[in-house]
Amino acid sequence: MWIAILRLALLIPGARSLKDRRQAVKSLKERIRNRFDAACNEVGDLETWNRAYLGIALVGNEKRTLEDLAAEISRYAQNDAQVQVTGFEKDFLNYGDSI
Repeated sequence: MWIAILRLALLIPGARSLKDRRQAVKSLKERIRNRFDAACNEVGDLETWNRAYLGIALVGNEKRTLEDLAAEISRYAQNDAQVQVTGFEKDFLNYGDSI
């Protein structure tokens, strides 16, 4: 079993308040969850009104499949009109096949 852990750093240029920020982040989180069937949540820097970080987790049988999905999620977020992706980190873990 392979696990992919992604972290997106986001800039929200249109945000003028925490409410604007929360709306943009919530929208992107929900769309990533629905489109990619991924666990997605906001992590860190919760009080800055123009920056946010999303943590995303994926599980699959093959690393290559998760690498492709991670790249697709990154492209999807980069095409979002409400946010700008300023950073993208990813890590892959093999959680042993023996039980």
